[in-house]
Amino acid sequence: MKKIVLLACGLIMSMTAFAQDNIETTISGDIVSSYIWRGQDLGNVSLQPTLGIGYKGLSLTAWGSVGISTPADNKELDLTLAYTIGGLNIGITDYWTNDPAGGDPERYFKYDAHGTNHVFEANIGYDFGFASLQWFTNFAGNDGVNKDGKRAYSSYMEVVVPFKLSAIDWTATAGAVPYATDFYGTTGFAVTNLTVRADKDIKITDSFSIPVFGQVTANPCSQKAYLVFGLTLHP
Repeated sequence: MKKIVLLACGLIMSMTAFAQDNIETTISGDIVSSYIWRGQDLGNVSLQPTLGIGYKGLSLTAWGSVGISTPADNKELDLTLAYTIGGLNIGITDYWTNDPAGGDPERYFKYDAHGTNHVFEANIGYDFGFASLQWFTNFAGNDGVNKDGKRAYSSYMEVVVPFKLSAIDWTATAGAVPYATDFYGTTGFAVTNLTVRADKDIKITDSFSIPVFGQVTANPCSQKAYLVFGLTLHP
């Protein structure tokens, strides 16, 4: 008990010290017409809140998703610890959903090797300015399997290119899965995400605007395509 109290005091003192150095805080929520992730359809109309803090390149972010039009859609809670220095970024994400196929959908704090709904992913990337490259790999948890039925260490890579057109911010994304995994529904190398997205702030008053976006996503591997509209609410 004494050690726990000392640890808590240490954390409080550290947070107080950090507060004097201007910790950045993020509070926002997206409403999307469809939940499309890396070319996969994960739900219908959804509310997706974000809460994060950042300090000198180090950040901790909580992100979630819950279905609005279809309450039966999976609920999701993701925690990401990331660090950025210059153009380089690295991070670890703990994904959790209440998908019954994952194990015990009602227990968040269940980390059994073969019965958890958590997926742990590591990523590394670099932003060159004109384009950014990212690589993601699942290293633990409820990962997919390969053709031999063994853990696939499912991976995903993408390149994102920003550009401007008609005074609007656009991004073009190309993403692929390098090898077979049922986590992404691939039997080998496959392009799973081709997306073009436009972002614009809609001015409501002189001091208030709402960021909105529209995107078209195609998944050549699954032969599916999606049109998504979303808006972001934040202080």
